Amino acid sequence: RNVSWGHNEEDLKYLKDYQPEIADIRHLRVLLYGPVGAGKSSFINSVSNVLVGRMTQSAGVSATTSDQSHTTKYETHKIQKGSRGNFYPVVFNDIMGLEEKTGGGVRADDIKLAMKGHVKEGYKFNPVSSLSSGDPDYNPSPSLDDRVHVLVCLHNANITKMEELPLMKMKEIREAASDLGIPQLAIVTKVDEACGETEKDLKNVYKSKHIKKKMKDFSSSLGIPMNCIFPVKNYSEEISTDENINTLILSALRLIVDFGDDFIHKSCDK
Repeated sequence: RNVSWGHNEEDLKYLKDYQPEIADIRHLRVLLYGPVGAGKSSFINSVSNVLVGRMTQSAGVSATTSDQSHTTKYETHKIQKGSRGNFYPVVFNDIMGLEEKTGGGVRADDIKLAMKGHVKEGYKFNPVSSLSSGDPDYNPSPSLDDRVHVLVCLHNANITKMEELPLMKMKEIREAASDLGIPQLAIVTKVDEACGETEKDLKNVYKSKHIKKKMKDFSSSLGIPMNCIFPVKNYSEEISTDENINTLILSALRLIVDFGDDFIHKSCDK
């Protein structure tokens, strides 16, 4: 892929100027899902760092490696824009990870309900049973604003083989999104940890045969086309922003916004 490393002004301006043109929609809603440890919360924070221009923490992140999800509630993460009280019109929902053990992690049925806008803010995920229409956290009449406009799957490039149970859940979620017409992308995280050459210089990411194979494997196992899969490095150890990290994140974010905006217009044309 042709990448203009460090030349991020155009993408930043595009995202700073973006506004949904439909009156009933204040936010373009992006739902992130994936196995535990894929870097969903870290991706939200990384997007915030890029847009705000400094280190931020929009979503809580666990400092330890664990087979259990750090995220337990359905929460909308907004990114501050300029003065306090102003936010970007792109919001992120991070959900409980898809755990490997049976009866663990978020249930696919809950993700399907979230996509349709039926899950209220603050709902605490229950690995044992899904949200039902009689629950107080169930939104019976979701607005266009409550619905998910883009579905993004995250996967850790360090994982050698995806476990069967999370993969089955991911396929089920993907099929449900396809039935709803929701556009989908995928993000491969921790590319620096997975490839020594990329760790030395992030600009090697698209030259790396190892990373390309990871993307191809992910594409074939989940059925997402290669041109909808983006390798990124989330902010983790850094204490200031980095133009090359920003370049990869902005590349993914711009397509997320484009796809979501197309879906919003299609939904309103029906």
